[in-house]
Amino acid sequence: MTREVLWYALAAAAANLLGALAVTSRIQWTVRAFDAILSLAAGFLISVSLVDLLPGAIARSGTEGAIVALVAYVLVHLTQHTIGGHFHFGEETHQVSSVVSMTALIGLLMHTFVDGVAMASGVRVSQGLGAIVFVAVVLHKFPEGLAISSLFLAAGASRRRAIGAALALGLTTIIGVVMTERIGMLRDYGLAISAGVTLYVGASNLVPEFQDKKGLRIPASFVAGCGLYFIARSLAVG
Repeated sequence: MTREVLWYALAAAAANLLGALAVTSRIQWTVRAFDAILSLAAGFLISVSLVDLLPGAIARSGTEGAIVALVAYVLVHLTQHTIGGHFHFGEETHQVSSVVSMTALIGLLMHTFVDGVAMASGVRVSQGLGAIVFVAVVLHKFPEGLAISSLFLAAGASRRRAIGAALALGLTTIIGVVMTERIGMLRDYGLAISAGVTLYVGASNLVPEFQDKKGLRIPASFVAGCGLYFIARSLAVG
């Protein structure tokens, strides 16, 4: 494991924490700005999953890679709709039970673990791909930390517990990085798993949060996210 990927993991975990602090410290932001961030992140995540991760998985493992990506997508879907069905990317404005907040946290731990797997797997292929995957992860880490901490607050938890929930997500990302080097299946199919989960986060988690918004600003942000991906890719591989 390289020092580089550990720094990536720590930075990603810090983004989770920043999202939590934005809620617990009552920092003000606009819904319009938050929607723009989500749409930008969605464009970037979908692009990296379809252009880099999935083709890389197929090149490495053939049809098995595509099947593993599909299985990963389905498992995240089932997990979030059976364990953490209430979760959405955004500030929770309604009172919920503590059971809801905990099940949402448990549901999220699977894909935050894969965030770490994705970064470690990307770095194993090349430094450029590792950097691109890192950007993809960081782009959704802030709204993720914001969402889970606000959900804990809505359930009546203290600010300390709300921040702790976001830190748990960050810690799981670091664990994902470490375990990728230790588990053969993750080394062999890490790109495929990452492709399925990254596609789910972008297309099934983020896009529904803003797809009913009116005007051109949100679609423009989504396209900008795709464009940002290609700019980052050209810089990383150039």
